[in-house]
Amino acid sequence: MQTDLVAVSRLLDTAITFSVAYGFQLLGAVVVLIIGLTVTNWIASQTVRFGERKAFDPTLVRFLANIVRVVLLGFVVIITLGNFGITITPLIALAGAAAFGATLAIQGVLSNYGAGLAIILTRPFVVGDTIEVSRTSGVVEEIKLAATVLKGEDEETITIPNKQIMGEILVNSQARRVVEGKIILPVTSDTDAAIRVLQQAIDDTPEIVENSAQVGIHEFGYAGIVLGYRVWVPSRRYFPSRYAVNGRILKALHMANIKPISSGAIAFLPEAPTELRRSSSPEESL
Repeated sequence: MQTDLVAVSRLLDTAITFSVAYGFQLLGAVVVLIIGLTVTNWIASQTVRFGERKAFDPTLVRFLANIVRVVLLGFVVIITLGNFGITITPLIALAGAAAFGATLAIQGVLSNYGAGLAIILTRPFVVGDTIEVSRTSGVVEEIKLAATVLKGEDEETITIPNKQIMGEILVNSQARRVVEGKIILPVTSDTDAAIRVLQQAIDDTPEIVENSAQVGIHEFGYAGIVLGYRVWVPSRRYFPSRYAVNGRILKALHMANIKPISSGAIAFLPEAPTELRRSSSPEESL
C-alpha cells in the first residue's frame, strides 16, 4: 500500500512538473492550431466567393481554393510544431523525398491534372459545347481536373482523360452539329427549282439553327445530278432534328412533284462504255 502511494505521488509530481514546464507551450500550440484552421477555412471560402463574383470557372475556383487551404495548413502545422520545440528541417527533407517518389509513381495522374488545369485556364471548350477528340464526340457535361465527361449521342457517359484531349486534334462545334445529305435528280431536272424547294423546306423546320442552311449542286454522277444540303441543329436534339429536316424535305419534294432517283435505281445504272469496262477489268490490270 505504501509503495502504491509513493508511485502515485511520483506520478503526480511528474505531471505537475510537465504541466508547469510545457503547459503554456501546449496551450499556445492548441490555440494557434484552432486559430490557424479557422483562418484557413475563412480564406478558402472567401476565395470561392471572389471567384463566383467574378464569374470564374467553378472548377478553377475550387482548385485555387484547395491550393490556398493546403498551403495555409502547411504553415499552421509548421508553426504548431515550432511551439512544441520540434525541429522541422528533417521533416521537410523527408516530405520532399516522399513527394519526389510519389511524383514518379503517379506521373500519369499528375499529367491528367496538369492538362485539366490547362483546359480550365485556356478554355478551348466549355460545358455545353460539342467536341470531337480521338474520333469520339459528345456534348461536354463536366470538366474535371483529371478528366472531361461527355454525353454521347445515345445518352451514354464518355469519360476522356485530359491528357488525351490536350495531345490530340480537338474539334469544337460549340452547341451545334451539322446535318447533311444528298439527293440525286435526273439530268433533265430543273435544279434551280429543286434547290428552292429544298431551301424552303429546311427553312420551315423549327429545329434548325436560324440562317444556317446550305443547299446546292454537290457533284455530278453517272446516275444524275447530286444535290447536297447542310444545316446546323442543336447537339442535344441532333437525331430528332435530323429526322424532322429529312421528313420535311421528302414531303416538299412530293408536293412539288420532284422525283429523286432512288438508291435502288443507282444499283442498276446503265453499263459503262465497252472501252471503260475493258480498261478496268481485273485481267488487264494484272
